[in-house]
Amino acid sequence: MITSRAPLRIPLGGGGTDLASYYRQNGGFILSVGIDKYVYIHLNRLKVERFIRVKYSQTERVDDARDIAHPLLREALLHTDVEGGIEISAMSDIPGRTGMGSSGSFTVALLAALHAHKRKQVSIQDLAEEAHYVEAGRASQPAGKHDHYLGAFGGLTALEINPSGKVAVTPLLISEHVAEELPNSLVVFFTGIQRESSDILTQQDQDTQAGENAVIDSLHEIKQIGYDIRDALVEGDLDKFGHLMHKHWQTKKRRSKKMTNARIDRWYEQGIKSGALGGKILGAGGGGFLMFYCPAEHRRHLREQMAEEGLIEMHFRFDMEGVKVLMNA
Repeated sequence: MITSRAPLRIPLGGGGTDLASYYRQNGGFILSVGIDKYVYIHLNRLKVERFIRVKYSQTERVDDARDIAHPLLREALLHTDVEGGIEISAMSDIPGRTGMGSSGSFTVALLAALHAHKRKQVSIQDLAEEAHYVEAGRASQPAGKHDHYLGAFGGLTALEINPSGKVAVTPLLISEHVAEELPNSLVVFFTGIQRESSDILTQQDQDTQAGENAVIDSLHEIKQIGYDIRDALVEGDLDKFGHLMHKHWQTKKRRSKKMTNARIDRWYEQGIKSGALGGKILGAGGGGFLMFYCPAEHRRHLREQMAEEGLIEMHFRFDMEGVKVLMNA
């Protein structure tokens, strides 16, 4: 039995600049943090049977990996040349399609388990690149490099993406005070809205390739705000970080009409009136989790207001370990 896990993540700056349609022309920058909510993969070596059974929201049993309907499971198995005689099941602490990078973390954890099954050593960066290749290349999903790298590395991490696609990974050096206060200041609520991010990401990809100035200018500004957020955290100015999050959200909304809706706008406005300095919908937009940066003296009021709206808070801490194989027996 092999068990692996990869953390989900909260993006803090630069979101969207990790898509190839943007970084190939302009370079990309992402600042993000892994959290202690995980995708788990359990892989069991079957003793006699030679079939493949995979369990996620559905169960599939096939004799050939090419017949698996789930695109990431299928392409990961084909990519790693794993044949029959295995059973794979997937679990997650957080529902999918909610902006937490679950498909990227799923692919990272899956590949880590498959490599452990084949007794193959792979570096963390190679694992991140391989996961991106499986999802974006083999499975043809509209995915940037952000989710795979945070699923692999975890931590509070900056990603500089060269136009060639090469990624420089840098842990962000912050003070002990910021390390303690930042996760307390980020208050995250589940909106109850699950959505496919592929629609928004595909449209952004197409608009960027077509040279749509509004989209490209928004991404330029998002990248610069990402650098400013990084600097604010390094300098220990958390309130500046909060105000930059508000600026980030206003800029992000310009990329797509699907980024928000009337309910999300109302919740966000109530959050600001309750004392939050800024926030945003996590991931591609349209639903999932709504995050606020809120000073300590206003957090109780913010929580009360969001509870009245029926939103459920997600409590979390930062994950500093990244992908792990927890058991290999």
